[in-house]
Amino acid sequence: MRFWRRKKKSDEESEQQQEAAEAPAEEVAEAPVTTEVADLELTEEEVAEVQEQTQRATERTRRGWFSRLGGLFERADFGDELWDELEEILISADTGLETTELIVSTVRDRVRQDNIKRSDEVRELLREELVAVLEEPGHSVPRWAESDAPSPLVLIVVGVNGTGKTTSIAKMAHAFQRDGATVILGAADTFRAAAIDQLKLWGERVGARVVAHQHGADPGAVAFDSLSAAESAGGDIVIIDTAGRLHTKSNLMEELKKIYRVIQRKYPDAPHETLLVLDATTGQNGLSQARTFTEAVGITGIVLSKLDGTAKGGIAFSIAHQLQIPVRFIGTGERMDDLAPFDARQFVDALLS
Repeated sequence: MRFWRRKKKSDEESEQQQEAAEAPAEEVAEAPVTTEVADLELTEEEVAEVQEQTQRATERTRRGWFSRLGGLFERADFGDELWDELEEILISADTGLETTELIVSTVRDRVRQDNIKRSDEVRELLREELVAVLEEPGHSVPRWAESDAPSPLVLIVVGVNGTGKTTSIAKMAHAFQRDGATVILGAADTFRAAAIDQLKLWGERVGARVVAHQHGADPGAVAFDSLSAAESAGGDIVIIDTAGRLHTKSNLMEELKKIYRVIQRKYPDAPHETLLVLDATTGQNGLSQARTFTEAVGITGIVLSKLDGTAKGGIAFSIAHQLQIPVRFIGTGERMDDLAPFDARQFVDALLS
């Protein structure tokens, strides 16, 4: 599956393209049909892979609280009790009270406005509203999907300990490198020796260079050296891991801000993306983490890890509605390939299937 859109073609490649354009029509192979999923142009095979991974990631949620939706809409008609049951299901699935009230009230108003009498039509309205909530943050294309993405592209990854942050970084590095990018990993979580060792181990597994200093070193210096390493090696993407102590610690936030300042001295428009890894199994507690990180450094996207390990996948709706931050990736399992770009419609279809 293609996550990274390559930089502009070299002159040699451009000449090859020109030659192909001038060749007889029968000698030119047809370009593969692509579909836009999660703001990425994917082939039919890649779309099917996203669908399969999303289905797998949401299996426990689909068989858990969301399984009750099937029975809710099997009735030919419905009464006022439908709204109470729908609200209970959504709240129990970690959608959150505020987001649940928005969804239910919007669907109920549409039902009254359109004078809908059949429960299967209500189900379709619910589907539309769930997709709309997930798409609230807008359709901003992630920087790594841009054809003219900066080089090196600098990503900072934040999150508290235990969320699967380092594993998610490794999965991203693996995905980007599989697409032909040269990835440099920066071990800027210098407060834990284990964090440095863990990133080094993952770097060896995925074949990415890891820039690391000793335990207790200045995280800003690690970030600076990671950028320098990318310049020397012609790196395309730099992913910087950061400390993950409790988000309530103000000194952690100050360290993150310092890393930002160091990076911006070298690249004023960087970091180009700041991704927060949230553990889907922590539910609504993840929202308070996200708010704190957003206030401190600004978050441009969410990596929702361990989604396959919870029956309460409704947290994705709370994130989109209450934080107005797009979910960029979902963790779909423990394998290195178990990372999928998040697509609102695919996600909702998987939950309601």
